Amino acid sequence: MATYPSRLVLDGVPRVKFYDGGPGCPEDILLPSVMRALMEFFEDEEFGCRTCRGTQPGCQVPCSYAYFTGMTGAGSFLSWKRGWHEDNMALVYLHADAGEVERRAFQAAGLTYERLVKEDGRDNEALFRQKIIQSIQKGRPVIAYGVVGPPEPALICGYDEDGAALVGWSFFQNFPDFNQGVVFEAGGCFRKGDWFKDTESLVLVGEREFRQPLGELYWGALEWALQVTRVPIVRPGADAPENFRERANGLAAYDAWADHLLREEDFPANDEKILRQRHDVHNGAVGAVAEARWYGALFLIQAIEILHYSMAEDLLHAAAFYTAEHDLMWKIWDLAGGNGNPEAYRIFADPAVRRQMVSIIQEARRKDAQAAEHIQMALVKHPA
Repeated sequence: MATYPSRLVLDGVPRVKFYDGGPGCPEDILLPSVMRALMEFFEDEEFGCRTCRGTQPGCQVPCSYAYFTGMTGAGSFLSWKRGWHEDNMALVYLHADAGEVERRAFQAAGLTYERLVKEDGRDNEALFRQKIIQSIQKGRPVIAYGVVGPPEPALICGYDEDGAALVGWSFFQNFPDFNQGVVFEAGGCFRKGDWFKDTESLVLVGEREFRQPLGELYWGALEWALQVTRVPIVRPGADAPENFRERANGLAAYDAWADHLLREEDFPANDEKILRQRHDVHNGAVGAVAEARWYGALFLIQAIEILHYSMAEDLLHAAAFYTAEHDLMWKIWDLAGGNGNPEAYRIFADPAVRRQMVSIIQEARRKDAQAAEHIQMALVKHPA
């Protein structure tokens, strides 16, 4: 019978977290950040970080986070579901197949993977434990959806008590609403027992495989960016899961977002709880566009270095439009007293302020459409 230590934690697994200041760059788009951390842990010399961690000789991807942001489609993404929902920006809504974004991420990394989903009506905790222990024994962290916080990707770097407790990094580990039952180990990792009930699925990192040439990957990502931008609805119809119904994506999401800001009945003047919730959803969209388009622009610039020179002018134009969208989101923040203003929800409640925000959102939509036009023109110019 195989034996294994009752506790094993991998050293050196990079932390993933929401940006809270300091020298690091913001990495608030969860799956690209997790993929960046994995490649850093595996010391893949083709992936680097020109800004914070440096690059090694032979590095072809100077900003790994921007690379995975672009390869997954996150750099071009926006989503808005009818109503005011905290999950509006979840990347799973990019495609009818909820696993498409993950597939693209691992394809871009040159890694195989296996997804393990909790089965309704069946307790498969033992299988989850076994798979996690086996992966950690092989020196491979595990991506877990949930554990601490909502079913978003966390990075599991160890286990304790024969898998009864997990050790790792979660974007939500410092949020009081989500870290009940969490203790912190030396170095800052969370440790949590009774984790299975809060875990939706696992992604087990497999072997390295042949990675497509970067030129092919960038080309495919540019085509994917056009689809992400221009396809307005994912999985419409009565048979679609609830979270996919009446959800606008891409350019259509800008319209839905703006329309919602003009619905006066959604902003009761004396209901602080509702006003805060509405502002939180709106502010999440502002932050998501700002960060996604900034790194989307970096991704397009990286693509120029790999693809044909004939595409450079149009890709630079597209990057400039994405950068302009980033700047427009800061203008929206400024209308409510600046990014992080604790009283922003009160200013946001003013219909005149929201109308100004709508004008900026409409301008951002135009720039997003122009960026897509230039990406399409770049693809047409690439030689056969």
